[in-house]
Amino acid sequence: MNSELCDQAGELIGNPNVLVNVVSTRVRQLNQGDRPLLEAPLLGVADMALSEILEGKMDYELTDPISSEIITAKSKGKKKK
Repeated sequence: MNSELCDQAGELIGNPNVLVNVVSTRVRQLNQGDRPLLEAPLLGVADMALSEILEGKMDYELTDPISSEIITAKSKGKKKK
């Protein structure tokens, strides 16, 4: 997996846990025979998934309200005294 693509996609999505889940889901789809959304025959499936995210060809949505509360709560952090 290309670390530069990982860094760029991480900046775009923001949460590394969400990025891992989105990429792994897309890799599973590609391995099961889904067609890539981009034409880049020399890329592996993980790099293809990251490239699709970066090109805006795919997106994600948090459907579990508990998960979105956890992500929001963790990103706020605590104030130091």
